[in-house]
Amino acid sequence: MPRVFPLPDRTSLARTTLIRMGVRIAVIMSLATLFSYLHIFNSFRTEALVQMEQSVVERSQREQAIFVLAEDNHKALKKALEERIRFWRTQDPSPRFEGMFVHLPDGSTRNIPQGFDGTKMPGVIVPKGVVIDDDLRRRILAAYEVVAQYGPAFHVRFTNTGVLLPEGVLVGYWPEGATWFQDVEATFSFLPMEYLTISLPENNPQRTSAWTGIFEDVPSKTWMVTVATPLDVDGRHVATITHDVLLEELMNRTIQDRLPGAYNFLVRDDGQLIAHPTIKMESGQGPYTIPKVLGMPEAVNSKEGTPEQRAHLSGIFEKLSTRAPGQRVLELPELGEYMAMERLKGPGWTFVTVLPEHVVSSAAIRASRYVLLFGLVSLIIELGIMYWVLKQQITRPLLDFTEATGKLEAGDFNVSLDIWREDELGQLAHAFHQMAGEIQRREEALRQANEGLELRVEERTRELKDAHRQLVESALQVGRAEIATNVLHNVGNVLSSVLISSMLAKERLSGLKLENVERVAALLEEHRGDLSAFIQGDKRGQTTLPFLTQLGKNLQSERKEILLLLNDVSRHTEHIGAIVNLQQRYARTSHHLHEQVDLRALVEDALRINQAALGRHSVKVERLLADIPSVLTEKHKVLLILVNLISNAKYALDAMPEAERRLSVRIERPLSDGFICIEVKDNGVGIAPELLTRIFQHGFTTRQEGHGFGLHSSALAAQELGGTLKVHSDGPGQGASFILELPVSAEQQGGQSHA
Repeated sequence: MPRVFPLPDRTSLARTTLIRMGVRIAVIMSLATLFSYLHIFNSFRTEALVQMEQSVVERSQREQAIFVLAEDNHKALKKALEERIRFWRTQDPSPRFEGMFVHLPDGSTRNIPQGFDGTKMPGVIVPKGVVIDDDLRRRILAAYEVVAQYGPAFHVRFTNTGVLLPEGVLVGYWPEGATWFQDVEATFSFLPMEYLTISLPENNPQRTSAWTGIFEDVPSKTWMVTVATPLDVDGRHVATITHDVLLEELMNRTIQDRLPGAYNFLVRDDGQLIAHPTIKMESGQGPYTIPKVLGMPEAVNSKEGTPEQRAHLSGIFEKLSTRAPGQRVLELPELGEYMAMERLKGPGWTFVTVLPEHVVSSAAIRASRYVLLFGLVSLIIELGIMYWVLKQQITRPLLDFTEATGKLEAGDFNVSLDIWREDELGQLAHAFHQMAGEIQRREEALRQANEGLELRVEERTRELKDAHRQLVESALQVGRAEIATNVLHNVGNVLSSVLISSMLAKERLSGLKLENVERVAALLEEHRGDLSAFIQGDKRGQTTLPFLTQLGKNLQSERKEILLLLNDVSRHTEHIGAIVNLQQRYARTSHHLHEQVDLRALVEDALRINQAALGRHSVKVERLLADIPSVLTEKHKVLLILVNLISNAKYALDAMPEAERRLSVRIERPLSDGFICIEVKDNGVGIAPELLTRIFQHGFTTRQEGHGFGLHSSALAAQELGGTLKVHSDGPGQGASFILELPVSAEQQGGQSHA
């Protein structure tokens, strides 16, 4: 029976109708409030964006002054240093150098301690191991003179002034670290430091001033940044000029000096954070780099700020990185913020001001609050009046609809409603009556259809069962046919060897020439009375005994050969019986017989079964049989596979000249995965690449007289043994290699039962 959903209760319907009738007033008042809010909001937003843009431009010009000054200082230092280096090239540096610096017992060269005052003069450290030649002395003296001249003047704005020589020498004026040049370890090296590497020709091909990332001066726990300017003289990098710029005041101004409701931060192009109000640089942790992936917080360093704050910063940086060139203001609706940015000259940092949207919207909301409140009060009064009216005109008819719906759901289609009303409820009642009649008609039709459908399902089920039984019988017949085909194929291979062995035994018997024995016996019978004289005196008698001796030897030799051939016939016949028994077991049960098998002996048996055919085809056999322990497996199934592979290899060699026909059989020690490999390889016709995937398909063969059963049955047998049969060939004329992989342990054989 179809489900009929009841109508809502009368209270809900009355309330819904009341709201529907008061929509006109609600819409008018809501639109008035909305338009007022939007107008005010747009005005506030435009004003805020203009103010943000002006602010970041002014702040960037003010904050970049120290960096521009540093680069201007370096221009003067660079010019002065080059002049002093060229001057000292014409002078003998030794007297002045020896008078100012001393080579200490720790291997370093420094200022002479007596009279050295690091607050008034530059310090020099030549680390241990640096070879000091005249060229280096001249550059040290030139750097010392330039730093001594400019360092004190620049110290008003910059904490230090230094000259780094690429050999590892440092000349610097640093009053705050007055004793550093005397106390630093003799093995100190700044060669791997960023402030040197960024000035090397391979890293700075433009040879301009470059800025490091921010770093912390550990003793003072002060964050700073270094500007490095390379100096090349006559195409050679001879020195790097440096200034360290303290960042504490810049960081504090960035965080504290902000627009109302907004916040600022400084960031480098690669995401290295310079200053931020919530994610701060912790001492000893190194700088914080904003993740490049949007929304993924940085997980290496432990920083202040929640993961949500760091993820939010990642989203802002993503928008900052993808903005159009020259664009200063961005709206971020997905983040609910506005952003203004300006790039600082020098280090290339970007000063960013972020203003949350709610700061702008809150002011607009306050301005439009009175309009909204007045509209809500009016709307409530109007809805109260309409509720009283609707309760009388709508609630009662809706209650009748609810009762009618309950009857319809219970299966009672006799419902009575007031269909004579000339309003929407009258139309609804009329439609409800029609719906009830239609549901009754369809339910009756559905019942009749279900009865017919059950009969058809029963008939179809019987047909499917019959078809399934026929398919099972067909599958069994196909399986028996395939088993019989495999039996005929494998028995045919062995019968060929039996026939060849029988023919060779027959040829041996035919060639014994037993008629000569009869003639010798007749000759001896003729001279029975004088046998001694005949043997000693007659020429024919003298040859009789040697003839008999040689004949006996020949008969013994021929007997051995014939016995070997008959043994082969017996063994081949036994193998035929094993094949038949094996295939019969395939047809009736999945129970397999396992025994300890010597694979080397089994390979020799397979070669002996094919020995006559291999000899007839002049195939040279190479055995590479590793000494391996016996394996628990099905002996005759493995022998069946090997006989098929050797037989196929023999046919593959027919197209080769007799002198070049080679067949190798290799047994390798167990692999690391517990499998033993038996490889049958020939240098015959090979296999085309497009045929490698079809070689084991049932009925597929490349020989005109072949039937395509051997490799298919061999692959199935290998799978049943828990192993695999693989093939490899480099192409036509390149030979082929078949590899049989067998498990060492019985547990690897797919859980097969052992008898």
